[in-house]
Amino acid sequence: MRVIEVAQFGDPSVLVPVTAPDPAPAPGQVRIAVAAADTLWLETMVRAGHGGPYFPVTLPYRPGVGVAGTVTTVGTGVAPQWIGRRVVARTGHAGGGYATAALAAEDALVPVPDEVADRTAAAVIHDGVTALALLDIAPVAAGDRVLITAAAGGMGAILVQLALAAGATVVAAARGEAKLARLRDLGATTVVDYSQPDWTAALDPVDTVLDGAGGDYGRAALGLVKPGGRFSGHGMPAGGFTAATRTDVTVTGIQAVRLRPEQHRAYLSRALSLSPLIGQVYPLEEAAAAHRGLEERTAIGKTLLVP
Repeated sequence: MRVIEVAQFGDPSVLVPVTAPDPAPAPGQVRIAVAAADTLWLETMVRAGHGGPYFPVTLPYRPGVGVAGTVTTVGTGVAPQWIGRRVVARTGHAGGGYATAALAAEDALVPVPDEVADRTAAAVIHDGVTALALLDIAPVAAGDRVLITAAAGGMGAILVQLALAAGATVVAAARGEAKLARLRDLGATTVVDYSQPDWTAALDPVDTVLDGAGGDYGRAALGLVKPGGRFSGHGMPAGGFTAATRTDVTVTGIQAVRLRPEQHRAYLSRALSLSPLIGQVYPLEEAAAAHRGLEERTAIGKTLLVP
């Protein structure tokens, strides 16, 4: 198989394609012929050596924690009926999703309906699940005014669509005209470039903020929430999660969507009906370019790797 391996922490160039034997599934595992692999901004931090105690890895390691594809081989104790089925699954802490073949536990598998493309399934395995869970925790109702930061990212674009479908007025914040244009295409009520000074000055107060950016952007957005409103600080690419500095607002963080495996599978089954914004699809060998786009904030929507 072809797989991306990281022998030392560093910039995206440390993502090196190598050839290796196909992995053999252990008892309770399956091997998947990967059709599409998810990429996450968090993976760029781990690759750079900033995973810390929460996301520890031992060098060398193989990144990639979510794939969609077809089961080709099953390990001992796994139902043989899985062979030939299209599935989407998290690969777990073992990683290895940036590859043409990956292992996953049988109890992590979610069947992919015939009408759902592999790339769609890979694009929602994390962002779609988290978006649905967030809106269960911080529900949006018809007539609400909702501000979504990092709105042109993989999860942000899904949140925009879900909030609009709920009947909310959506203020979508992102960086740069290319991203704002895509948000207009999604139907956002208002778009705003949060790289501009005082970007919140012209905005009316909101009932809810769904903050996927963090840092200064998140702190500015928190100030817009009406007393009694909600703030979800689940993102950190702009400089760390937004701290809860207000007592008149219900604040939740990323810990609120740390789901048990069975919860994740249930949400993933629902997420397969979503329409993710897939902005970039790179060949597996160009994983470095994919990470570079994530780090430089040029990526729009979800970035996928394909064999």
